[in-house]
Amino acid sequence: MKTLIKYTFTLSLLWLTQSAYSNTDSVGNWLMYFGSNKINDEYSIHTEFQFRNHTLVPNNTEQLLFRTGLNYHFAKDKFVTAGYAYIPSYTFGSEQEDPEVEEHRIWQQYISNKKWGRVKIEHRFRYEQRWVDGNFRDRLRYRMMMFIPLNKATMTDGTVFLGLYDEIFLNTVDTIFDRNRLYGALGYQFNKNASFQVGMMNQKLNDSSKWYLQFGLVYNTDLSSFSNNN
Repeated sequence: MKTLIKYTFTLSLLWLTQSAYSNTDSVGNWLMYFGSNKINDEYSIHTEFQFRNHTLVPNNTEQLLFRTGLNYHFAKDKFVTAGYAYIPSYTFGSEQEDPEVEEHRIWQQYISNKKWGRVKIEHRFRYEQRWVDGNFRDRLRYRMMMFIPLNKATMTDGTVFLGLYDEIFLNTVDTIFDRNRLYGALGYQFNKNASFQVGMMNQKLNDSSKWYLQFGLVYNTDLSSFSNNN
């Protein structure tokens, strides 16, 4: 197993190095942070920031994404969320400070986690109400993600894992298909509250397709001790 992990890391580094020096404009880059900040046994706060770039080198901003929400955990492996997001978008090669497009978004989601042997499977259903430069649109999303531990039987401290998902986006009017995202990554679970993933995501639109190198950090904080002290 250790040999397999080292082999996977080596291939990933070789591919990324070759991509970086061959054509940095054909592959984008996303730097991402996610957090679930516990208030009590039933509620937590979702926090998220994404820095999305047109190019592999993060020096040409495509989008910024700020998303937050309130989670209600009504069962051990199930919860719902309602929240707000702000997404400014920029054109390729633009040096302007103001975004070309601004989007304000209200969103709701339902997440359910299941175990299939040693594999953890997450189903996520999301509904978005979007105001894009003042024009209203809404969209449906479904994502299935799998977490596959490589060096341990379960996702515990010190686990190296594969993260895989496919997500489809559907509009409710006009062109129904919006996009599809296919993702594969290698991750490391530091402890129950922190993990890191590096992987590739292909985003398929109606008339285009592009790969993005992604770095994702998950860091969950427990705020319940502060509320209990107060």
